[in-house]
Amino acid sequence: MRKIKAVMVAAMLFATVGVFATEGKKDLPVKSLSTQIYEMLKQNQFDVESDELTAEVRIIINAKGEMVVLSVETNSESLERFVKSRLNYQKVELNEVESGTVYAVPVRITE
Repeated sequence: MRKIKAVMVAAMLFATVGVFATEGKKDLPVKSLSTQIYEMLKQNQFDVESDELTAEVRIIINAKGEMVVLSVETNSESLERFVKSRLNYQKVELNEVESGTVYAVPVRITE
């Protein structure tokens, strides 16, 4: 009888802990911002002379959930044009987007 009581108490304890552990969890974004940017930039036809092309892209999310490219810091003018044309005013799908927040995203294109 004692073992049955101990097992019942342990089961109730685990059930209670399980309920509190799942409470307050937030839904994760559909995809992260960097993953969505990767998807937008992965189809390219750059002839990479060195090992890679890099850029630091600063974007802001407007009230409509669209990315607005503020600047692209790179040595390659063609990469700058490519990034701006692919990302500017593209809709992103995130659960929690703060309109007006500036995001800095590194971009690297390799062979």
